[in-house]
Amino acid sequence: MNRVVTNIDDVATILKLLGDKTRLTMMALLDNKNCCVCELVEFFQMSQPAISQHLRKLKDAGLLNETKKAQWVFYSVNKEHEMYSLIQDILAHVPDQQEKLKELEEKGTRILCE
Repeated sequence: MNRVVTNIDDVATILKLLGDKTRLTMMALLDNKNCCVCELVEFFQMSQPAISQHLRKLKDAGLLNETKKAQWVFYSVNKEHEMYSLIQDILAHVPDQQEKLKELEEKGTRILCE
């Protein structure tokens, strides 16, 4: 059952966050798999500070969960977020990101922080 959101400001905030190609791609990737910053740096070919900035914005909005394992921090989509159904609807239109992860594995450039 989809929950009706009545606060237009909350919807606009989600759409603004997901209007950025990198954050939208992150959400699509993290919806299916937990990833460490190191993996995302390799995936996006961006600096660690740039990746961390995108993650911070998504986390501050409550869209991401973080889990610490030893010195690593893994991120995943917060599927308990009140607007997760809206996020799912948006992500349904985003190409699957798992293929790119497989390509990184085949090239031997995928970083696994476990």
